[in-house]
Amino acid sequence: MRVLSGLLLLLCGCTQRTDHDLILRGGTIYDGSGSAPYAADIAIDGDRIAAIGDLADVQGAQVVDVEGFAVSPGFINMLSWATESLITDGRSLSDLRQGVTLEVFGEGVSNGPLNAAMKEELWGWVVQDAGSEEAAEEILGGSEIPWTTLDEYLTFLTSKGVSPNVASLVGAATIREYVLGEENRTPTPEQLQQMQDLVREAMADGALGVGSSLIYVPGVFASTQELTALASVAGEFNGVYTSHLRSEGIQLLESIEELIQIAQDANVRGHIYHLKAAGKNNWHKMEAVINRIEEVRAEGLEITADIYTYVAGATGLDAAMPPDVREGGMMAWHARIQDPAVRARMETELMTRSDDWENLMLEAGPENVMLVGFRTEPLRQYMGMRLTEVAELRGTSIPATVMDLIIEDTSRVGAVYFLMDEANVRRKLQQPWVAIDSDAISIAPEGNALNSMVHPRTYGSFARLLARYVREEQVLSVEEAVRRMTSLPASILAIHQRGMLKHGYFADIAVFDPDEIQDHATFEDPHQLATGMQYVFVNGTMVLNQGEHTGAMPGRVVRGAGKTNQ
Repeated sequence: MRVLSGLLLLLCGCTQRTDHDLILRGGTIYDGSGSAPYAADIAIDGDRIAAIGDLADVQGAQVVDVEGFAVSPGFINMLSWATESLITDGRSLSDLRQGVTLEVFGEGVSNGPLNAAMKEELWGWVVQDAGSEEAAEEILGGSEIPWTTLDEYLTFLTSKGVSPNVASLVGAATIREYVLGEENRTPTPEQLQQMQDLVREAMADGALGVGSSLIYVPGVFASTQELTALASVAGEFNGVYTSHLRSEGIQLLESIEELIQIAQDANVRGHIYHLKAAGKNNWHKMEAVINRIEEVRAEGLEITADIYTYVAGATGLDAAMPPDVREGGMMAWHARIQDPAVRARMETELMTRSDDWENLMLEAGPENVMLVGFRTEPLRQYMGMRLTEVAELRGTSIPATVMDLIIEDTSRVGAVYFLMDEANVRRKLQQPWVAIDSDAISIAPEGNALNSMVHPRTYGSFARLLARYVREEQVLSVEEAVRRMTSLPASILAIHQRGMLKHGYFADIAVFDPDEIQDHATFEDPHQLATGMQYVFVNGTMVLNQGEHTGAMPGRVVRGAGKTNQ
């Protein structure tokens, strides 16, 4: 047994001396800095690291033998969509089995602030995840969303019980929807001030920054000036501005310039979500993107990025539709694409590249779009099939198939888009300013989760980095890969006392076998947990023991400074 519980009482009745609550004995320490590993023990008291070094003469109430294993800070998921899945299942098993101890939310939308209409919409998503209204009521403790602000949501989550820590940026699209709805309109000066005030309240409560997502409604309608105004408020609190760029394809270089301009004008750090050159016609642009980021970094502007370790992205079929058709929210969108005039127009527009909006279906090619998520049972026969195959089966055009599936499923319809270059994945991983994300929910391969396929990044993005790109292809060393998943994201997000193994830091710790850690999820068979992660500790509490969940839910809200720099 690798876990040796310290005896509290000796047979003689004497109490055994214990110096610390927990000792991890004999591991190889990867401290998160990127420095070479070294052999040492780690002592933990409560939720903090109490000592690191040769602790052979030190006793622990509990001792875990980790000889032969890598011991690192717990991994920070720079872009998580576990906002609702953690309400349903707080274990976060798909990420926990990879060593993730902090889930960071906020790509464009956040679970607060919410008005009445937004609460009603979110209730529908929780019902979908839970499987029924009755199940949702049991999960939430009532028949409506019980929070309004972002901080109230995070507090609700941890009060309910979650294994990982949680944090969030405030979503620029959420702020826009709160004030302006989902229409394409420019805020008045008074409305823009209200939007800034909402960001200020969220930042004061501990949000880590402002996140935007500029291909989806309503974020797509935000001007550069509006985003700068919101980002500047985040800057008052040492927050970061992060963005799903306005274009990852045809207008990629222009979109990079927009992010740089916002960061400069708002005086904030700038961060790019899931950096990619989408579509074969755009793959060559990655070199220019990297060169441009290196140039501004050399000038003193802190621009960073994150990626997931795959050549395919995943989103809804709305990523194939023009913004004006999606304006007004899901119900308006669904009604609009049933209009014969709109449908006739879409037959051309969905199959024509445009500089005005991002069409991921065309960047990938319809033959490279795999359908993976449906709400309704009859349509699940198409899961795992390519869009071209489904169109042929149904005897309809590609645009008609896209519109009909959206209407019939009353959803966005989940899809995987194969649109990236493997050489670019390696190129991005070689950049020292690139962190790692999952861009996915965190679930267990059971129950309602099995009703849909998911992108394999849900189960494998972090493990795949260590297995494929470190062990097999040696794109990175173990110590550098650990840095990308720990101290780098902590630095980007200005999170203190996490992301490193240091005395006094919170004891978020991952223990794994570098020779055995492995992702198993595939596009065809995604619901497979990673293996090789032995132990995970969150705030000093063991949540993974020899690869098995302990049932512990010690996750806390990780907040930003909440103090103005002015």
